[in-house]
Amino acid sequence: MFRIGDFSKICRVPVSALRYYADLGLLEPATIDRFTGYRYYSLDQLPRLNRILALKDLGLSLAQISQLLNDDISPDEIRGMLRLKQAEISQQVHEEQARLARVEARLRLIQQEGKMPELEVVLKQIEAQTVISRREIAATPEHVGLLIGELAMAVMSQGIEPSGPPMSIFYDEEFKPTNLDVEVAFPVAKGSNSVALDAGREASVRELPALPLASSIIHKGEYEGFTETYSVIGHWISENGYRIAGPPREIYLQFSEESPSDNLTEIQFPVERV
Repeated sequence: MFRIGDFSKICRVPVSALRYYADLGLLEPATIDRFTGYRYYSLDQLPRLNRILALKDLGLSLAQISQLLNDDISPDEIRGMLRLKQAEISQQVHEEQARLARVEARLRLIQQEGKMPELEVVLKQIEAQTVISRREIAATPEHVGLLIGELAMAVMSQGIEPSGPPMSIFYDEEFKPTNLDVEVAFPVAKGSNSVALDAGREASVRELPALPLASSIIHKGEYEGFTETYSVIGHWISENGYRIAGPPREIYLQFSEESPSDNLTEIQFPVERV
């Protein structure tokens, strides 16, 4: 029999960990001196401890290990638990490989330009949201702005309070300078009503689907400078091993007719790994 400190040296596990395993019922001392409270372990306990350490090395939680050490657990339950862990690790590896690709792309960009990029692209998940929207063909990009203004007036006239900034969603499969297939929308509370627009048109309420993964970039300034910002995000998508997976969105975070240089627009592209 060995006191806990000596057993710790033999098994190369800290005393604090042995005490914690004992508190959880994973590995209780072989005996505890009822007078001194000293904990004693035997070498016969090493196989159980090694199994705990081996399962812990697989990334299983101590709660899961406690289940696996239970003789009542079936082989199917064991396989299910390990397959779940396998899927979790596989996802982590996938995410880290994507992160590695982004680091490598950043290094290449710095090497080419000799400095950090002025515009940053980030990946994010976009939740589903209720919007009041109108989709139609806009003759020019200027008409997109007019359509947003028309929708804003209609929404306000009905006393509907938008829950977020307006946005545009562009559905054309290629860039078009005219006759754009666009949907303009305002996020609103669930249960909002449709509103009437001019010429018998209507803006309806619908659920805008979530984007599981979207590349996002912030453009500051006038809309005439969009070409460069779109070029940056397009280059980032290609360089980092993604592809476009849906229509892009523009979210107009801040707009000022008096000071267009202060405009803030978020550009989002749904993406997926190649």
